[in-house]
Amino acid sequence: MQDYINNLPKLAKDKHKENKTFFTKLKKKPPKQLDYIMQELHEEEFTKTDCLECANCCKTTGPLFTDRDVERIAKHFKMKTQKFIDQFLRVDEDNDYVLQSVPCTFLSADNYCSIYDVRPKACREFPHTDRKKFQQISNLTLKNVAICPAAFNIVEKMKAQIKV
Repeated sequence: MQDYINNLPKLAKDKHKENKTFFTKLKKKPPKQLDYIMQELHEEEFTKTDCLECANCCKTTGPLFTDRDVERIAKHFKMKTQKFIDQFLRVDEDNDYVLQSVPCTFLSADNYCSIYDVRPKACREFPHTDRKKFQQISNLTLKNVAICPAAFNIVEKMKAQIKV
């Protein structure tokens, strides 16, 4: 698995132009059943993918934290919201709360998340391959195929199944 994760950025780069062309066409004319197809591909892939073997998303990127996320996680730690922000987060160039550093502060050595039950929405939904109106997040998906082996596999199966 680690070899695959290490090769993922190169694999994604090699497929980037092909994927970008595919998503551009998909945006113009998405199939009526796209959300259903994506749900199926997502579910099928995650019967074979164990995120605990990988955790590459937690090791290489940080999620956005919504105000609700911040409040929920601060409450979990029995901290005041501002103290949680000061200790763990920073404001990025888009004025969003993000982690001060990666890998994620809450990732354990065994790839378990210490705040799994209260984790940010962005973490719960990652890699967003089962999202409704999937064609609207193609730029995000293009980034995620370089991070998440499951997202890469889903996009490859998607291109084979959907002719645009």
